[in-house]
Amino acid sequence: MESKLYTVQETIQLIKSGKLLSLAADEEILSQLPAGNWIAGTSPYFMDTEKGIFSKTHIFVNELSTFGNEYSIKVYDENNIYDITKNSYANGYTLIIIPPFKEIHKKYALEADNLVGLYKNPIIGWVSGNDLSENVQPKTFNGNKLEVYSDKAVAIHVKLPDDKFAEIQIVNIFERDENSDEIQFLNDGFECEYCIINGEKTLLSAYLKKNNIDVKSPLIADYSGAMINVSIKNVEDEKVRFYAPVFNDRIYKFAKKIDNYIYEFEKNIPKLEVQSEFSCNCILNYLYGDLENKKIKSTTGPITFGEIAYKLLNQTLIHLIISDK
Repeated sequence: MESKLYTVQETIQLIKSGKLLSLAADEEILSQLPAGNWIAGTSPYFMDTEKGIFSKTHIFVNELSTFGNEYSIKVYDENNIYDITKNSYANGYTLIIIPPFKEIHKKYALEADNLVGLYKNPIIGWVSGNDLSENVQPKTFNGNKLEVYSDKAVAIHVKLPDDKFAEIQIVNIFERDENSDEIQFLNDGFECEYCIINGEKTLLSAYLKKNNIDVKSPLIADYSGAMINVSIKNVEDEKVRFYAPVFNDRIYKFAKKIDNYIYEFEKNIPKLEVQSEFSCNCILNYLYGDLENKKIKSTTGPITFGEIAYKLLNQTLIHLIISDK
């Protein structure tokens, strides 16, 4: 089944047929669906089969391969999120959808590295969002019980047969500007006042304004060779707020500016031998790269307000691939 936008009626028929689904759509549309084997998050932005598109009438549908119909749908908050790895199968993957800037979002973002067995099986997913012209709280949906949450995550744990394995492919089109200043934060978190820049304590907001820093480019830290982005949400007089947490044990530099997002994505997306089980891309890439009405090869899925590939990521495209061992 092709991963793409479907009408409400088409989606209802897929649910009634018993398929295991991951969905994304506007809250009003998702609220029309019957109970079934699905989870969902809100977003009206998508990369469809032909182009990037904004839609509040259609639903993006990913059918998840069950192979033996063994899976479980779970709900997580800040009190039980440590169970996410305990609930995974010995061989499988987890797809999770988290609402933004609630306690579950903050706890997972800050403490994912403390989860026992985090890298045993892929944990992939996204942060739900909303129409940026509206001030509404993004939601998650547990279709099994027809419950809607503004402060809880929903997840599907999927078991794979012994001859299959799941892996995550992360496409980060940004490179660190090694000539930029070194930034070290005093505390872990989603906001900052003072930090250490080239060895001196500095008010970050003043530094950004004084140096005319283009905040469309993320901060990047090196995690043992993996480059992890942190995007700037807004710059206030005294505080700078982020879409993902910064950590005080890392050195950050700003990324090089990107002029052509489509070119960079298509250059960096690996050739996929099999169809992607799930993929998503960041709302900031969609906006800053002007991706509406443009197509990225080998990629369809929701446009998200944060990406999860084990850890919380920003301005990143991710794929879940299931292959033969």
